[in-house]
Amino acid sequence: MQTANLLPLVLVLAVVAYGLAYMRSRAVAEPLGGIRNLKSLPFYYAARAALWSAIPALIVLALWASFEGKVIQNVVMGSLPADLAPQSEGQASLTLSQISNVAAGKLDPALVPEGIAGAAGLLDSLRAQSSQFKAILVLLITVLGAAFAWTRVMPHINARENVERTLRGIFFFCAAVAILTTIGIVFSVIFETVRFFGKVPISEFLFGTSWSPQTALRADQVGSDGAFGVIPLFTGTLMISAIALLVAVPIGLLSAVYLSEYATRPVRAVVKPLLEMLAGVPTVVYGFFAALTVAPFIRDVAELIGLEASSQSALAAGLVMGIMIIPFVSSLSDDVINAVPRALRDGSLALGATQSETMKNVIFPAALPGIMGGILLAASRAIGETMIVVMAAGLAANLTGNPLDSVTTVTVQIVTLLTGDQEFDSAKTLAAFALGMLLFIVTLILNVFALKIVRKYREQYD
Repeated sequence: MQTANLLPLVLVLAVVAYGLAYMRSRAVAEPLGGIRNLKSLPFYYAARAALWSAIPALIVLALWASFEGKVIQNVVMGSLPADLAPQSEGQASLTLSQISNVAAGKLDPALVPEGIAGAAGLLDSLRAQSSQFKAILVLLITVLGAAFAWTRVMPHINARENVERTLRGIFFFCAAVAILTTIGIVFSVIFETVRFFGKVPISEFLFGTSWSPQTALRADQVGSDGAFGVIPLFTGTLMISAIALLVAVPIGLLSAVYLSEYATRPVRAVVKPLLEMLAGVPTVVYGFFAALTVAPFIRDVAELIGLEASSQSALAAGLVMGIMIIPFVSSLSDDVINAVPRALRDGSLALGATQSETMKNVIFPAALPGIMGGILLAASRAIGETMIVVMAAGLAANLTGNPLDSVTTVTVQIVTLLTGDQEFDSAKTLAAFALGMLLFIVTLILNVFALKIVRKYREQYD
C-alpha cells in the first residue's frame, strides 16, 4: 500500500479510536453517577486514544518513507555482478537509472545486461515487500495503540494531563523543527561561504567594484579567474529598494491615515480591499507591466528632457516594486493605528487638539512601533524581489548612481548563478552562497535597528 493511501487510513482509524474511547468513557461513568465522577471529561479520554493510535503510527510511517528508498537502492546496487558494479558516483547514478527504467517498463530488459535486468526484478520485489510490511506494521501499531488507550479508560486516570503533556511535546517538536531548520540553513550557507572565500579573497568580494563570475574553461583565456566584487550588486539592490520605499512608504502610510481616521465607512469598505488586492497580483505581472509600460515611458520622458535612459532601468523596477509593496505598509499601518487605545484619542481631543494634531502628536507616535514593523516588512520584500528586477532592470552589474541606468541586485545574481546544471565546487557557484550570507547579515542588521526603534517608542507609551 502506498504512503499516500496509508496516511488517510491511519487518520480514519484514529477517528474510530476516538469514537470508541468516547463511548467507553460514557459507559464507565454511567454506573458511577455520570461523567462528573470521572477524573477527566470524555473528550480527553477520546483524544488520548486518537493520539496514541495515530502518533506512533505516523512516526513509523515517516521514518519508513524516509529510509525505504535508500535502503532498497543499496541492496539492489549491492546485488550487481562485479563487472557491472559502478566505479564512480556518475556511473552509479546511470546504472540506477537503467534499473529503474527496466523496473518501470520504460526500457526493454533485452537491451540491457542480464545483471541489470536481474537487479530490476529485485527492485520490484523489494518495493512490493516493503510496501506490504510497511502497511502491516503501521496498521498494527495503530490498532494496538487504540486498543491500549481503550483499555486505559478508567475513572481514576487523569486523561487530561496525558493529552496536554502529549500536545506540549508535539508543540515543542514543531518549534524545534523550525529552529533546527533555521540553524541548518544558516550553517549550510556559512560552510559554502567559507569554501568560496578559500577560492576568492574576502577583500576582493567586499570591496571589489567589478562583478563578472563567468570563469573561463582554460587558464590561458582572458578573465579565467572571474571578478567577484559585490559593490555593484549591493549598490543596485539599495538603489532599487530605496526607490521602492520612497514610493510605498508615503503612499501606504498616508492612505492608512486616511482610511483609519478620515474615510467614511462606505469609502473604507471599498478602498481598503482594492489596496490589498495589489498584494495578490503575481510578481511576474508586475514585471510585465514594468518592462512593457513603465520602462518605455521613462525612456521616452527622459529623451524629451534631454537625458539618456536605458530601456531597462533601476527607476522602472523601483517604481513598480514600490506599487507592489504599498499594501504591506498600508494594511499593517492601518491595523496598528486602529489598535491605538481610544482613550488617547479622546484625551487629546478633550484638551482641545484638532484631529490632525491628535494624529500627528498622539496616535502616530503611539503607533510608530507597528508602523516600523510594516516598513521593515516592506523593505525585506523589496530587497528579496527578483522577477521585477530581471524584467525591468536587467542583469548588468553596473556600478552607478544613476537610476536611469540598468542595474542588477543580489537576489537576481543568486538565481542566475544557480540556474541550470552547476558544479558545486567552482567559485562561480559558491559565490551565490556568499551573496546569500551577505544578504542575511544585512537583513539581520536592519531587524536589529528596527527593533531598537520599536522598543524605544514602546517604552514611552506602555
